[in-house]
Amino acid sequence: MSALTYLWLAAACCTTLAFLPQVIETWKTKSTADLSLAMFLLLVAGVLLWLTYGLIPEDIPLIVANDFSLLLCAVILAFKIRYG
Repeated sequence: MSALTYLWLAAACCTTLAFLPQVIETWKTKSTADLSLAMFLLLVAGVLLWLTYGLIPEDIPLIVANDFSLLLCAVILAFKIRYG
């Protein structure tokens, strides 16, 4: 892999892992009152589009980052529906 790919992977890890604290906090508190359902629905739609965009040229960093982002966003959405 090129240096650019490693840079892309590092950026993808940072932006994707940014959701992890929210997942943990929501799991602990069982509260989603301060989370916007509309924002998360738009975010999930955007992540799905980025994932599709990455699948077409088989761009591994884009696919991995958006798969994991989608998983974390789906967990937050599930909490929002369950605890909201």
